[in-house]
Amino acid sequence: MTSDVVSAVTMLEVALEEARAGYAEGGVPIGAALFSADGRLLGRGRNRRVQDGDPSLHGETAAFRNAGRRPGGYRDTIMVTTLSPCWYCSGLIRQFGIPRLVVGECRTFMGQHDWLSEHGVDVLVLDSAECVELMTGFIAAKPSVWNEDIGDEA
Repeated sequence: MTSDVVSAVTMLEVALEEARAGYAEGGVPIGAALFSADGRLLGRGRNRRVQDGDPSLHGETAAFRNAGRRPGGYRDTIMVTTLSPCWYCSGLIRQFGIPRLVVGECRTFMGQHDWLSEHGVDVLVLDSAECVELMTGFIAAKPSVWNEDIGDEA
């Protein structure tokens, strides 16, 4: 593995911790984290749509919100997420100029990481077996919750 991949796997572990916590709370197990280019954690979060009754609280938006305002912008950051981002979260990445995206997996949901790549975002898909296992287990256990979130887009 290259040092970039090792670093990405290490960052993904933070997002996985969030996904596991969300699953334990009865929510959709998608976690995310925003890092600086040098690997410093800026913010982390998980999909809390079910727990908070807020359809806009996806993992990426939670991590972004928890990172807080950055007057210098986000052009030196990396978004790490356990699942390929939906249109909503992909729009956030484009809107704020986040230049790098690490995706845990895209087998259970082919989000918009290809679109982001086409628009200049450096995308790395890790194809994490644990991310796949979390999502497939959740989808099998709670298909109606999955379908009311982003499952209808699949």
